[in-house]
Amino acid sequence: MKNLHRLISILSVLLLVAGSAWIWQRFTAAAPATVMPQPAGTHDTVTFPANAPQLAFLNISEVDSEPVPLIEPLNARIAYDDNLTARVSSPITGRVLRILKEPGDRVQQDDPLAELDAPDYALAVSDSQKAEADLSRKLQALERARLMLEAQSIARKEVEQAETDWRLAEAEAYRAKERLANLGGSHNAAGHYLLRAPLAGTITERQINAGSEVRPDAAQPLFVITDPEHLWVQVELPERQLGKVELGQMAIVEVDAYPGEGFAATITVIAGALDPATRRIQLRCEVKNLDRRLKPEMYARMTPIAREHDRLPRVPNAALITEGLNSYLFVETAPGVLKKRKVDLAMRGHKFSYVKAGLSVGERVVTSGALLLNSELGNQ
Repeated sequence: MKNLHRLISILSVLLLVAGSAWIWQRFTAAAPATVMPQPAGTHDTVTFPANAPQLAFLNISEVDSEPVPLIEPLNARIAYDDNLTARVSSPITGRVLRILKEPGDRVQQDDPLAELDAPDYALAVSDSQKAEADLSRKLQALERARLMLEAQSIARKEVEQAETDWRLAEAEAYRAKERLANLGGSHNAAGHYLLRAPLAGTITERQINAGSEVRPDAAQPLFVITDPEHLWVQVELPERQLGKVELGQMAIVEVDAYPGEGFAATITVIAGALDPATRRIQLRCEVKNLDRRLKPEMYARMTPIAREHDRLPRVPNAALITEGLNSYLFVETAPGVLKKRKVDLAMRGHKFSYVKAGLSVGERVVTSGALLLNSELGNQ
């Protein structure tokens, strides 16, 4: 009986295996095999079908023209245009009562920025008023002395003494008036000092709060007023590159905030001496910031260019294939048709290269995956 059960178990397993094999054969015979599209082409052209998965690994972009740089981009910094910027500090010790303007506000010259409680300013106003009153009294005394001299009522030396007193009072009134003018600002009906804007512009920084104490020797300005539509680009130029730049030359400024976008600038200042510590020369550009996207203290890159109208097709270095002394890239001549083409480079930079022959603006170039295409071409 035990042998009979063992025989039945073996037969069941064999039947199960045979049935599984029969089902698998029927399934494979019914399901067609999936074939991946294969590229075709000639010795310099690769052609892919429209649904080829290899196309997903390629980036193809239209070529734009850009001005040809003279040197590699230089590290730079966006800065205020100091010719149009005022860093406003308090000329007198006091305490802030009210802040009248905020960052972003547009101000005109002499607009009040803050109201201060400044006893020293009140003293200066008092001194000026006293000096003016004393000057008026001494002038009246001089006029009376002259009339009495005509009537022969006093001696001439008394007239001379009155004139001397008037001259001294005039000098003191002038000194007090100039000291008051040097403090700037003005006072309101309550006698408080009003800190005023020295020029028209936009407030970009504020370093005070209501109730804080201010002093003339403070390290930081209370307000910064500038024209944000005009900025400087500060550059430290290596000594070996000095011959590549000149005054009035055009330059392109780029910042990380707007990748791939350049801002036109003009070189306006080249320092007369090198920094002995860094062996670099200070260079300054002016850039117009009409849309106000550039901000002071941004890090930037500045690239001098020969002439704005001298433009060539620009491609990323990842699009280039170097074979010996020659450079090649793949150009899309039709959808899915990629042709390997030899090009001549005017300049090869750190990220981009400029093509002087072999490529036209508007053509579509493989910018990523060119090495894979080249290997595919070698396998054909």
